[in-house]
Amino acid sequence: MAVAAALIAVVVFGLPLAVAMRRVYVDEERRELTRLAQQGAAEVVSGSTQLPGAGSDTAIGLYTPDGRRTVGTGPARADEATGRALRGSLSERAPRGQLVVAVPVLDGDRVVGAVRAGVPAGAALDRTTWTWVGMAGLGVLAVTAGALVARWQAVRLARPLEDLATAARTLGGGDLTVRAPRSGVPEIDDAAEALDDTAGRLDRMLARERAFSAHASHQLRTPLTGLRLLLESAQQDDVTARALEAADRLERTIDDLLALARTPVSGSVRPLDVDALLGDVRESRVAQLGSEGRALRTVREDALPPVAVSTGAVRQVLAVLLDNATVHGRGTVTVRVRDAGGALAVDVEDEGEGPAAGDDPFRARGAGAGHGLGLPLARALAEAEGGRLVLGHPGPKPRFTLVLPAVRGESDVPPGGRGQR
Repeated sequence: MAVAAALIAVVVFGLPLAVAMRRVYVDEERRELTRLAQQGAAEVVSGSTQLPGAGSDTAIGLYTPDGRRTVGTGPARADEATGRALRGSLSERAPRGQLVVAVPVLDGDRVVGAVRAGVPAGAALDRTTWTWVGMAGLGVLAVTAGALVARWQAVRLARPLEDLATAARTLGGGDLTVRAPRSGVPEIDDAAEALDDTAGRLDRMLARERAFSAHASHQLRTPLTGLRLLLESAQQDDVTARALEAADRLERTIDDLLALARTPVSGSVRPLDVDALLGDVRESRVAQLGSEGRALRTVREDALPPVAVSTGAVRQVLAVLLDNATVHGRGTVTVRVRDAGGALAVDVEDEGEGPAAGDDPFRARGAGAGHGLGLPLARALAEAEGGRLVLGHPGPKPRFTLVLPAVRGESDVPPGGRGQR
């Protein structure tokens, strides 16, 4: 844009100036010819037959009243401009290819001859051309200088903006210690200062939340440990064993939630180990469902896309779905892991009736209506990992599906057999 503006300025001011300079040079040549012709006429009147000297391109001659050239150079016979001078008029004509000035020679009131001075029109054109070349060179220099200044200014503005964008992306990636560099441009520095303030506020807020999570975890672990010790000391029947299993699940839930709270936003996540995840599901749910006369079935397809998510978050989402199937469902509970066209899908279904028509299972319904974390919070956990939790089939035989985006360019998770139980 700066180059275009400079170019427009050069054209707008340069073209009229170029035309004006051409006229100036033509007028200068005409004035010089007039001076030579008048000087020659004066010498003829004084009785001299010598005409003033002129340049090699200038033709100056004396003409008699009958139109013959007697002295000097020029056409042998009077041309139109010379004819007008012989009739008593000063003539400044520009015949084709020439500039001509003819001055009458007067003896009193009588015209006794005429002095003609002329040059090729190219003489003035040459000076005009060289002037235009110089003006064009100055125009190119002006445009080049404008381009260099504009580039310097663009770099001066663009580099701090790029640094600011990099700092914003780093902050978005979870590095709350990032600080935007200062550039010396007040407006950009104001934005950098606002970004630094935001990073500081987020860092303090997350620090408070992690401290609260750690404190809440400690407060929960103490009575949970005491409960576990009492159950182990009184372990006599299956009910106590099931209570111990429930305590184990509660302790694992606390560990997972604490890990999620302590993990930085930018913390790296490992590829999801599907086999280990299904193993945890079988270990924690087979006995519980078996005590109610129900079965647990796990299915894993052979080729699965790799995903990199928090294992704890996925385990908690599955825990909510399995609790929902255990409490509200019937029959066999099936957990199926499959390829969903570039994403990893985990289906949890049972043989119950499913949610009532028009009921949104992901809408929070107040205390006592949910189970465990509840489906609304399970969906929030899934979305925090970049996935989705949906009701794939409302019922009968309802199916909830957790969809996790695949990681491109990574190797697959460890393979396993189809239909693993």
